[in-house]
Amino acid sequence: MTIRAMLFAVLSLVGIFHSVSAAEKPNIILIMADDLGMEGLGCYGGKSYKTPHLDKLAEQGLRFTHAYSQPLCTPTRVQFMTGKYNQRNWQAFGILPKGEKTFGHLMSERDYKTLIAGKWQLTSYDPPDFPGAEKRRGTGTHPKDAGFDEYMLFHSEETEDKGSRYANPTFMRNGTLNKELTGKYGEDLTVDYILDFMKRKQDEPMFVYYPMALPHWPMVPTPISKVWSDPSRRLEESTEYFPDMVEYMDQLVGRIVEGVDKLGLRKKTLIIFYSDNGTDLRITSQFKNRSVKGGKGQPTQTGIRVPLIVNWPGQIQSGICRDLIDASDFFPTLADLSGEQLSQDWFTDGVSFAPQLVGERGTPRDSAFFWYDPRPGWDKDQFQRDIFALDKQYKLFADGRLFNIRGTGFREKLIDPQQATAETKAARIKLQAVIEKMMQPPLSHAATHEVDAFGKPVN
Repeated sequence: MTIRAMLFAVLSLVGIFHSVSAAEKPNIILIMADDLGMEGLGCYGGKSYKTPHLDKLAEQGLRFTHAYSQPLCTPTRVQFMTGKYNQRNWQAFGILPKGEKTFGHLMSERDYKTLIAGKWQLTSYDPPDFPGAEKRRGTGTHPKDAGFDEYMLFHSEETEDKGSRYANPTFMRNGTLNKELTGKYGEDLTVDYILDFMKRKQDEPMFVYYPMALPHWPMVPTPISKVWSDPSRRLEESTEYFPDMVEYMDQLVGRIVEGVDKLGLRKKTLIIFYSDNGTDLRITSQFKNRSVKGGKGQPTQTGIRVPLIVNWPGQIQSGICRDLIDASDFFPTLADLSGEQLSQDWFTDGVSFAPQLVGERGTPRDSAFFWYDPRPGWDKDQFQRDIFALDKQYKLFADGRLFNIRGTGFREKLIDPQQATAETKAARIKLQAVIEKMMQPPLSHAATHEVDAFGKPVN
């Protein structure tokens, strides 16, 4: 029996997968781009960058049209890795609170060999001289405690030790810090390590989490940039290099696909591609028939609407899924794909979309909730707290603003309360109820006590 047939056979009425043996578990590669809205990919209508490898994965797999993230990286990563909305476990920017269980722990418990390779930035963030930093430095989770068997990561510990993520990179590999690897490109080394891990563990089920560095600032040359041949220019910063960064990101995904295929593992390997937030504010891209300015850091559609592609040859039929997905949903989805539903020992705000991957309707979420406040933290004084909820038609902020967001683009039209219709009144009531429900205990201290970028109470 094929894996697909087996999954169909064991799918229950509520869309949860029952236990499967280790031999039947699919390998899973979870890739998360850093700062890329859906306008960055050709398969979504983007016209500024060449992304043939991701476009092919989308064409031959399942492309989601209503996938959301938080507006900024740490808020998304904490929610993504723990399956919890930020009001439950937020501490500070660049911090994954100690003791939080991640999907690394989850997949390790389910007999997967686990690897994280790429960007961490969840142990400590503030520079030592930043006011209030002494209360936060080192209070996050070290990669060795995040549930993965192996790791190779940029920015694993203190801010001052992070070095470059691109040319001449600095990485921590399983506890050993390798500084300024002259002549190397960080993302190349990451993919090399991922493929080496998969070669070494190919006889066992594998979970690989690749939080990419690309195409995050600093915008610098890549190995496909014309100036790369001049080593003195490899850390030269300019937005002119952003197209190269997106296109090299796509090539790295292609390298992973090719490498898995050479190992003979492609048909038993599921690949997921997602992004942590929208594109950098300094970048304007062509999307369908208009220009779209990046919305990173903002609670706008350009800040939170991101690509999601899932590909598994012979198992996932090609198509488009219009279900609503947010960052918390990956946790229960991974649990289902591993063959075991979550026990009561694991709490999640997420809704599994594993059934949709094998052609079932599943139980798609009807709304998504966002508690967003990246403070306290260095360079975060520009942000404020935003609490909102959305469905596929409307977005409501806790302050009462209601927007029409229907469609597959970045529509965001403020609705005048004086021109409310029966539909908009119903949407307001529905989404207000979501906000009120989610702002009930248990909540983190940070959820109810607002502070500024320095950790001081906001009056």
